[in-house]
Amino acid sequence: MIAILDYGSGNIRSAQRAFEKSGQSVTVTSDFEKAVGAKGLVIPGVGAFGACMEGLKTVRGDEIIRERLNSGKKIFGICVGMQVLFAESEELYNGQIVRGVGVFEEAVQKLSAPVLPHIGWNSLQQAAESKMFTDISKERFYFVHSYAVKGEVSGVENIKATYGERFIAAVNSDLITATQFHPEKSGNAGLKLIENWASSL
Repeated sequence: MIAILDYGSGNIRSAQRAFEKSGQSVTVTSDFEKAVGAKGLVIPGVGAFGACMEGLKTVRGDEIIRERLNSGKKIFGICVGMQVLFAESEELYNGQIVRGVGVFEEAVQKLSAPVLPHIGWNSLQQAAESKMFTDISKERFYFVHSYAVKGEVSGVENIKATYGERFIAAVNSDLITATQFHPEKSGNAGLKLIENWASSL
């Protein structure tokens, strides 16, 4: 079973529909034990980093993430659901910098681009070399964001994209798959990516 963590962030239903197409059973939950125990956990994320962290802590999502990683269970983070895995974001919330879950030590930074947010379809670099992108070649994915991780993330595959400057579009490791783009809004390429992840559970 795949659990989609419900912590008040939007876009839950479209994520649910997309992950159901992988053939796996999917549940939306904020229950600690269900989220920890599921074969795979999806952390969606829409909106401000600080608001997402606030909601995540309300359902003990930060503890859920750490508990799953400690017990060797997989996580898929989407958009701000990817960003919260990092140490902090420079996107101010109530005038302050907000700390993330801190799975990765890097910080989320504002993109340097002529127009923000970055909205629309973009191609990826290095995707062909990643297991995560098996049978997905030269596809484009759908982004909506103004902030991203810019530096290389240690200990994981780094998939990059460019909008004004290069940034980390996705990371992948044995336990963590996370995308700055929205696979659930990225057509057949996004569904294939979800299927690849689901088949690894």
